[in-house]
Amino acid sequence: MLCCAASLAPGRPPIPENAQNAARPIVEMRHISKAFGAVRALVDVDLVLYPGEILGLVGDNSAGKSTLMKILTGAYQRDSGEILVAGEKAHFRGPHESRERGIEMIYQDFALCGNMDVGQNIFLGRWPRKGLFVDRKRMYREADQVLKRLKVDVNSVYQRVESLSGGRQQSVAIARAISFEPKVIILDEPTANLSVMATERLLETMAELKKHNVAQIIISHRLQDIFQVGDRVMVLKRGRHVGERYVRETNEHEVLSLIVQGDAGLDEAG
Repeated sequence: MLCCAASLAPGRPPIPENAQNAARPIVEMRHISKAFGAVRALVDVDLVLYPGEILGLVGDNSAGKSTLMKILTGAYQRDSGEILVAGEKAHFRGPHESRERGIEMIYQDFALCGNMDVGQNIFLGRWPRKGLFVDRKRMYREADQVLKRLKVDVNSVYQRVESLSGGRQQSVAIARAISFEPKVIILDEPTANLSVMATERLLETMAELKKHNVAQIIISHRLQDIFQVGDRVMVLKRGRHVGERYVRETNEHEVLSLIVQGDAGLDEAG
C-alpha cells in the first residue's frame, strides 16, 4: 500500500518544508500543454519551484520531462498555459531570454569546447574585455573564483577541457552556468555517464548550490541521487503530472510505483 501522508495531488503543490519562509515561488508553470502533431507531449501540467529547493523530475522515457524543461527555458514554445518567474509572467522565445531571467539548463553533452581551456569555456561567448582585447587576467581570476565557490577540484583554469574526466567536465559546465548568477539550474540526467566518485562530487556541488539559495531541477532515472539531495520529487507519465512526494516522507518503491502505474484516480477520471 502506498503511503498517503506524503501524497500531493497533481496540480499546484503546497510550499515545501524547507521553503516555508519563501515569499513566493521562483518558478510557476500552470496548465502547460504541448503537442507535436497528433502526439500530446504534455497535458495540463503544473510545476512549482521555490528558492533553494531541489526538485527531482522523474518518469519514463516518453513522460515529457525534457519537453517541459525546454518549454521553461524557451527552447520549445507551449501551446497553452502560463509561466511565472518570481511572480511575473514570462514568455521566452529562446534560451537567451530565460537566461536573462536567471534560468540555466545543463544538458547531458555539457556543450563545452574541448580544444579550449577551463577559463575560456566558463566565459565562452562573453569574454571580459579591456578595450578591444580580451581581459585574460580578469577572465581567469573570475573563473577561478567561480570554481572555488563551488568547491570544484580542477587542477588549473588553464587546462584544456578535453583532458578532463567526464565528472570534471560537468563541473566546468555547472561553473559556466553559475557564472551567469542564475536563480534556477536545470540538470538533464547529470549522473548518467559518471563514475561513482564523480557522482558523489556532483551531488556535493548541488548541495553547495542549495546553500547559495539556487533552486535546482534534476531530471534523472537514478532515484537514489534524488533521494540523496532532493527535497521533493514530481512524477510525469504520458505527458501528465501524476503525483508528487516529499523526499523525507516517501521511498523509492513508492515513487517507482507512480512512474510505472501512474495515478489510478487520474486513469479512472480520464
